Amino acid sequence: MSGYSLAELCICSAAEAFRGDGEVLATSIGLVPRLGAGLAKLTFEPGLMITDGEAYLVREPVPVGPRGNYRPKIEGLMTYERVFDLIYKGKRHVMVTPVQVDRFGQMNISIIGDYERPKTALLGVRGYPGNTISNANSMFLPQHTTRAFVAGEVDMVGGIGYNPARWPGGRKPPFLDLRRIVTNLAVLDFQGPNHAIRVTSLHPGVSLDEVQENTGFELAAAPALSTTPAPTAAQLKLIRERLDPHDLRAAVIPGNPPGAR
Repeated sequence: MSGYSLAELCICSAAEAFRGDGEVLATSIGLVPRLGAGLAKLTFEPGLMITDGEAYLVREPVPVGPRGNYRPKIEGLMTYERVFDLIYKGKRHVMVTPVQVDRFGQMNISIIGDYERPKTALLGVRGYPGNTISNANSMFLPQHTTRAFVAGEVDMVGGIGYNPARWPGGRKPPFLDLRRIVTNLAVLDFQGPNHAIRVTSLHPGVSLDEVQENTGFELAAAPALSTTPAPTAAQLKLIRERLDPHDLRAAVIPGNPPGAR
């Protein structure tokens, strides 16, 4: 499919993170994760549970931006109490947008710089600790750089990863499950040796060397490293007409570049 943006390519790649999930709650933080979860529900994961962004489960994804006469198709209540019930049963898949990620998959949304005297204070840890020990987690990072994929550890560990030194009592949390990372350069997973981050597909026109140069640690590469599939005409129609009719996605990646260089 020609004539698609990089943001649209990332949305379709984000949707694939939810493939096979079935009836679990998709918590998608950020525009691309939200549109990805919505696309997954409209295409290959109809049982995926999504909310209106507030307190209700909805039958179909709510379009982002001004709604006009649109009314959410409410089919159930999803209070904080019910959300926590699902969290502690592992019945949720979270897709987030951290500021930093390290080679262990540990995530940071809290500070930049030294903990005692940070350069920048951000959000704290929010729900990341509970999310990462209780649920499946995936990530979207719009700028794949060494500032985002850092050498060493992230400046503050808010989301737990595959680092035994950080596991409580040295024991791996039983529900730790990091799955997919989508960036503006590639799609990655955690299926390398000892859960090393591994490149599974390169976006059209991107080389493996470019991805490695923009990563602060050594990456593994999938044996069958491929090119990220282009969006289909049907996927683009859903994104453009039903999920994001006001083209908010155009602001996700600076300059709104094309999906194929």
